[in-house]
Order: sequence, then C-alpha cells, then structure tokens
Amino acid sequence: MLGLTELKQTKVYQEAKSEGKIEGKIEGKLETIPFMLSLGATVEQIAEALDLDIKLVQQVAQTSQSTPETRDKS
Repeated sequence: MLGLTELKQTKVYQEAKSEGKIEGKIEGKLETIPFMLSLGATVEQIAEALDLDIKLVQQVAQTSQSTPETRDKS
C-alpha cells in the first residue's frame, strides 16, 4: 500500500493536483467578472485582462445580472 509521501510522487497525483490548480484559477477569474463589470469595465476589456474567451465573459455577465445578489448590490 502506498503511503501519502509515495502517493504524492505518482504521476496521477501530480496531474490531479495540477488540474485542481487550473480549475481554481479559472474559477477565481470567473468570480472576478461581476466585480469588474461593477467598476465599469467592458466585456471586451475583462476578457482581455483575464485572458478569457469573450463568449464566456458574456455568459457570466448575463448570469450575474440576473442573480438577486448582484441586483441587491446595485
């Protein structure tokens, strides 16, 4: 049986850890979009600044405009 130290050295563990970091970075970027919109940034500016696809930024922008949390802050 593998111990934790040995497990952390396996390729599967390293790949999973790397994917988790990537997912976390993307999630952080997506959570930033409504804030940037509230500061007056355009969808195009946000997509460029966060290095995201403009269609993805548009989707998040539309979704954030229809949520009660966003409307309450306006």
